[in-house]
Amino acid sequence: MAVESRVTQEEIKKEPEKPVDREKTCPLLLRVFTTNNGRHHRMDEFARGNVPSSELQIYTWMDATLKELTSLVKEVYPEARKKGTHFGFAIVYPDPKRQGYRVKDIGNTVSGRKGADDSMTLQSQRFQIGDYLDIAITPPNRAPPLPGRMRPY
Repeated sequence: MAVESRVTQEEIKKEPEKPVDREKTCPLLLRVFTTNNGRHHRMDEFARGNVPSSELQIYTWMDATLKELTSLVKEVYPEARKKGTHFGFAIVYPDPKRQGYRVKDIGNTVSGRKGADDSMTLQSQRFQIGDYLDIAITPPNRAPPLPGRMRPY
């Protein structure tokens, strides 16, 4: 007799996030790499133990939102404070199948505007301690690149 699971893929994906008690939980060191040309770093810049020179180290928790991380980056880079500055977030993680890294776009925020990705957390995007965060910053006077799912074909 065959036994089937009645749990759907949607139910698995919508596993509720456990809130982090920031008073009792030790923060993690988030290694962030930024560019100000609107494009993410090339993966070969992370090869053989190297990392890009634009490193920013942030102590935070897994429930940190993209909007929260945007505000921390703006504290360090005054030019990114201008209204309309676009922040494209990606996780850079080791590729288990071959030597090197892979990148996964996870969301976007815009300085001075509310957006759909503002409340997205590192945890919800399956960020793992040891992964890097790559943020492509686009000044307001330049159009941000279209996200992958919105590019015309």
